[in-house]
Amino acid sequence: MVPSGVKNIIFDLGGVIINLSVEKTHQAFAALSGLSVNEIKSMVHHGAFFHDYERGLISDAEFRTHLRESLRLTVSDVQLDAAWNAMLLDIPIERINLLVRLKEKFSLYLLSNTNNIHLQCFNDIVKNLTGQPVIDYYFHRAYYSHLLKISKPDVAIYNHVLLQNGLRAEETIFLDDNKDNLTGANKAGIKTFHVEHPDQIFSLFP
Repeated sequence: MVPSGVKNIIFDLGGVIINLSVEKTHQAFAALSGLSVNEIKSMVHHGAFFHDYERGLISDAEFRTHLRESLRLTVSDVQLDAAWNAMLLDIPIERINLLVRLKEKFSLYLLSNTNNIHLQCFNDIVKNLTGQPVIDYYFHRAYYSHLLKISKPDVAIYNHVLLQNGLRAEETIFLDDNKDNLTGANKAGIKTFHVEHPDQIFSLFP
């Protein structure tokens, strides 16, 4: 059950609302490059470059160039984006219905470490599922690391959400599948819930 006194809920996106499989992106890049999945894992999602991309410090074009050079690829932008987005799976309609119900009772926010290529992809997933053009529709406000130029678990990103919306930290709960991100939220005084499987959110809000 959600703790008493909570008026505001901040949701992470990947692994909480949208099903996620980073392995599928590793497999897609392996298929494009001829490298093994293990080789791809050592090159993708590691190092400052990928963190800079999700903080909006690197453009989509620069990101694609880096992937082509590091993986020795000669593929189109469409192929590259498809491989990068392969990790983004589906959003079960039950989770959308839960957000609709919660939005009537709580102030609802989305806070995601993401990037522009992924943003376009998961908005397409939402549009195909619900007809709404963007996932932002299901929240009172949505925040994305690449637009804010800061990312979780930096305490500044949680304070930004609190201050911009006049929220009291003790009346706010943050849901994320990454423990490091929960630690950052705790430092801002926000209550937290570790989502080890997306369907756990149904037990928190019966």
